[in-house]
This record gives sequence, structure tokens and C-alpha cells, in this order.
Amino acid sequence: MYRPARGHSAMAPAGRCPAGHDMPRSGRGCPACRRGRVVDLAAAADRSLPRAAVAAAVDAVAPGGQALWHLEQALATGPQALRLGAPPLAGRLAAELIARGSATLTARGCAACGRIGLPLTRGDAGAVCPRCRAWQLAAACSACGRVKPAATRTAAGQPLCEVCRRRAGRGSRRCGPCGKIAPIAVRGRGGQPDICVNCYRMPEAVCAVCGRRRECNFAATSRPVCPSCSPKATAACARCGQDRPPQARWPEGPVCDPCYTAALRHRGRCASCGQQRRLVVPPGPDPDTCSGCAGLPVTHACSDCGIEDKLYERGRCDRCSLRRRATALLAGPGGQLPARLTPVLEAICAARTPKSALNWLRRGPGAAMLADLAAGTLPATHQALDAHPRRRAADFLRQMLTAGGVLPPRDEELTRTGQWLAGVLEAAQPDAARRLVRAYATWQVMRRLRASAGRAARPRTYTAHARRNIRAAADFLAWLHSRGRALAACRQADVDSWLATGPAACQVRDFLSWAARHGHCPDFAVPGPVRATGPAASQDERWTLAARLLHDDTLDPTDRAAGCLLLLYGQQLSRIAAMTTSQITTRAGTVHVRLGNHDVPVPEPLGIVLTKLIRNGRTYTGTGSPARTSWLFPGGLPGQPVTAGRLGSRLRALGIYAKTGRRAALIDLAAQLPAAVLADLLGLAPGTAVRWMRQAGGDWSSYAAELARTRHHQP
Repeated sequence: MYRPARGHSAMAPAGRCPAGHDMPRSGRGCPACRRGRVVDLAAAADRSLPRAAVAAAVDAVAPGGQALWHLEQALATGPQALRLGAPPLAGRLAAELIARGSATLTARGCAACGRIGLPLTRGDAGAVCPRCRAWQLAAACSACGRVKPAATRTAAGQPLCEVCRRRAGRGSRRCGPCGKIAPIAVRGRGGQPDICVNCYRMPEAVCAVCGRRRECNFAATSRPVCPSCSPKATAACARCGQDRPPQARWPEGPVCDPCYTAALRHRGRCASCGQQRRLVVPPGPDPDTCSGCAGLPVTHACSDCGIEDKLYERGRCDRCSLRRRATALLAGPGGQLPARLTPVLEAICAARTPKSALNWLRRGPGAAMLADLAAGTLPATHQALDAHPRRRAADFLRQMLTAGGVLPPRDEELTRTGQWLAGVLEAAQPDAARRLVRAYATWQVMRRLRASAGRAARPRTYTAHARRNIRAAADFLAWLHSRGRALAACRQADVDSWLATGPAACQVRDFLSWAARHGHCPDFAVPGPVRATGPAASQDERWTLAARLLHDDTLDPTDRAAGCLLLLYGQQLSRIAAMTTSQITTRAGTVHVRLGNHDVPVPEPLGIVLTKLIRNGRTYTGTGSPARTSWLFPGGLPGQPVTAGRLGSRLRALGIYAKTGRRAALIDLAAQLPAAVLADLLGLAPGTAVRWMRQAGGDWSSYAAELARTRHHQP
């Protein structure tokens, strides 16, 4: 217990203390005497410093007034206040004494999160920072029911969390842009509406750090900084050890955002109840007990589905938030979801990454078009989507609606070729040339394309060759017109001059053959295109790449499967991209793939990759893609497979080139198998199989002829 210093007496006259110092009118005693008592208490707690140094530290922390009075109250409880660094004023004095060379005191951090340099207060387990103390005193919010620190209390004394306090705060009014009742960030002046905290956007400027034009802090100054480039305090993560901005501070210490997200999404079997839940005890990377068995409140539980996960908005996980937003977007004028759009809703909600689908709903132009379609302002027809100015977004939405059964399927490549042809005909000059190109394209090229599309069971019709033929016809007729000659007056010398203009000029052969058959011109001799053989990859390189694809588990299953089908079986990328899951079967524990008329057994590593690809699919598919698909390699467009171009770029990133790799595979197979077997197993045309066999040196008739010629010339 504190005892008055010598010279003090309770019988001192009014206006002066017993030591003769002038007394202030505050009624809290003499400041000079209080300073002496505080110095005495501090010197008793820390005997490693002289009294003069302690007095200087007291003067620096609490020069007088209420600060000195509060410091006296804290030190009167004993030296433990300085050793713990709590309350905050005692912690400041301890830090000042340490700075002046104290050998008794040490810097103390929060007993819960371990952070140093924060004001501390006494809690349930030692001195803790304000944030940890608030969580120690957390209670169920009287409005939302979630266990959170109380930001305020109602008139009845019930706790309210910060979110509910803001919703019920006096600053909430109707926002002008969104029309909702919410806290106001900018008050309306001069006839301008109020802007809530959700609609407010910071002024834009060029960030001085990243150089991009974005919303920035300090936009009116010479050094604006966007939120992404704004400096953030970092700390060593208690789990991964990386020096990153902490997303949360748990009992084991600060936790960065990747570790925080991974911990919230980690599931395991509880050692006590045996249920598959999020494990939280003991703190650290290896918990084995759920919060219910540990007697802790359940946090981060979705209010809709109840799953413990990282919450996205308003107490809901990202998947439940996606369903709510998609349902609101597709609701009709009466608030009811049209029955025809139910498959589209389920496809959007089945996205592998809900946040990507949420971003598409928020910012994608296709989402706005889908809302117009649900509201009835945009007709659900192919013609309406063709006329929309946002062509790419309309095409993506078309595939989504087609996969959901809202629109009938159509051959997009064939349709686009028809639209392209209209532009070519409009630009063709003169009128006679336009009529010839129209007749040729309509009755020769497009008719042949439609027949090919009707026969082949493939996802898309390849129209590049047809377009080149039409373009060659239009360019040839324009070239003749520039020379003052009509097609009927064209001669072989003119055709030869045209063929000398470039290697693509021979594409006119099909047009001239058609024109000669229909009497528009005489029959000309036009050489066909030279079949390019090109180099093939060496067999050592081919087998090295194949071994990597078969055994490297770090590669994407899509790349491994497609690369093996190319390097081992010589399949074209266009055929690989159009493969379906029905072509992969398993019998007697062996995986088979059907490339031609028969099932071909595949090596065990490739069989594992194919079955994994069928079971899990690709890691990324476009928003609105059906949950189940028959394509072995689904693409970014909903309901469509990957394109051959995209598949080729993925393989080139691994050092696999389609032409050289396929040639090496077919040459090797043709050297081992007869042409008939090769064509039957790999789905090749008989003539193609024979050509590959000859290129591989497997044609015995040519060998016999060469042998006879050699013997005939022997001396």
C-alpha cells in the first residue's frame, strides 16, 4: 500500500499541499507530489536505472494532468503493470524506460496474436491488444446472431456488431444511384443525390507506382496511389513464414491471405466426433478437432448452406452468393424464373470457380444481354443475337443458350461463312464477276460445305479451304477486269500469268474447273497444290517427349492426353479436339481408345490420365458450361470442345509441334503395320495410309523394282 512521503500532512491548509506546493482547482491533489509518487513507484519497479533517468522518462510520457493521474493509478497496483506493458500508459512508460537503457524490462507483445508495438490492456490471458481483447469479449449480435465484437449496444443493452451498427446508424439514407438505404459516403449538394458507401468510387488518376489509370488515393496530389499499390504493413506468416500483409491474426500469430483461405477451406475428419468439418484446434497447421467439439463458437459458416468456408458477402459463401445473384438476374418481370432458363441457371451455378462466374455476372456484357432476354426486351433468337453490336458477347451467350436448350443448335462456322460471303459479293466488281462468284459460291462451294456438315458428326465445320477458294475466284476475276479481259475471253497465257503472282494463286483451280464445266470459259491446265511433306521429329525426340507426358504428374491432364494421342497415334489436332468420352472404354482393367473402327489398348500411364480427365474434366471451362459434358476436351465456350488452335498452342508451350510430331508417329507406325491395318485402327483414308507407308519405306513393290533396276545395270 502506498504511504505518503515525509513532509506531507493531512492538516495542510486549503490551496496548498502538505509540502507547500500550490494546489490546482481540479480537486485531484498536488501534481508535483503526484509526480514524485509516480517516480517512486517506477523506480521501485525498475532498479536498473538511476532516479533521474526514471524521472525524465515519467516527464516524457506523462508531463502532467490526467495522464499523470492515470499513470499513478496503474502503477499503484504493483510493478506488474510495467512488466506486462498494460494498461497503454504503463506500456508507454515501459517502452521509454527500455529506450533509456533499462535492464529489467523487456518489450512485450500481445499475449494472443504476438504483435509488438500496440497498446495493450489486461485480458483473460495476460496483456492483449485492443483487437484481441474485443474478440475475447465477443458475443452474439442481437441483429444478425453472429459471434463478433460488439461495436455498440442497443437501448436495451443488447450488443450490435459493426456491420449491423452501420446498417442501423443515423447516417443511413436512400442512395441516389442504387436507391437503397445504406450509410452515405458523400452527401448530396447542389441538387446532387447522396452516394452510399457501396456506390462511391474514388477519383481516377494515373497511379505513380504502376502507371495505370485507376481509382487512386491522393488523386489531387502529385503522387496518386491506387489501392493495389498502396503500402501495406507486413509480418512473417505464422504458417508459411513469408513476409506478407496479414489477412488475420490468430493465436499462433499473423496469417497471410493464401494461408488464411487455405485454412478456412481445409476439411478433415474430427478426432472427437468423426464428422467431416473444418478443424481449428490445436492452433497451427495440423488441427484435429472441430470448433463444436472444442467448445468454440462456429465462425465463417454460410448463412444459406451452413458450410464452413471463406465467406464472400453478407455471411454467405461464394457459391450461395452466385446462386442468389444469378436467380435475381434471370428473374422475369414478375420476379419468377422462366422455366426455359432453369438449365441456364443451373449451368451458371455449377461453375468450377464461383468467383469467375460472379465477375461475369457483374461486369460481363453477356450477363446484361441475358438479363434483357429474361426481361423480354431481347428476343431469344439467333437473328437477334446476330444483330447485336457486341458480337463476341453475343456469340458466347448463344453457346450458353444452345447448351441449355433455349436456342436450337446451328453450325456457327457455316453460318459465319455465309455472312462473310455476303461481304465478299458486295465488294466484287464488276456485276458480271459478282454474278459468277455468287453462282460458284452458292452451287459449288456452299453446297459442298452443307453436304459435308450433314455427313460428319463433328462439333464444327472447317471452312478455311472453302473461303480460300471463293476469295481466289473473286481476286482472279478482279485481276482479269483490271487487264480489260472477261472470263469468256481468258486464255491459258492469262492463267499462267495469274499463277505466277504467288503460291496461293493455284486456289483458283476449283473455280476454273467449275466454270469450264458450265461453259463460262475454256478448259485450262492448272496444276494442283503441291503436297507439303516437311520434316519429321526424330524418334529419340518423340519418345523423350512421350515419356515426359506419360510420367510427369505436374503437367495438366489435358496436355498429357492430347500430346500422347498426337505423338503415339499420329492423330490430327482437329480430331483430338473433337473426341468424346464415349471413345474411351475400360475392359478387364485395360483402357481402350477408339480412333478408327476398333478399340486400341493404351499404355497404363495414358489410361490413368484419360480416366482422370473423364472423371474431373478440365480445371477451367467457360461460365454457363453444363456440369456434365460428352467432350473429352471441353473448351471455353459453353457446350463446345476446345479448338484445334488452342490445343496446338498449349502443346507448343511444352515443346511439342503438331506437324513434326504427327509425321514422326505415322512414319513409325507405317513402318510396322500394313496400310489396311493402319487405316482401320487410326481412322485414316486408305490412300493416306498407303502414302505414309511409302514414305516410311514399307512399299515392297518399289523395293523390288529398285532391286531389279540395280541388278540390270550391274557389269
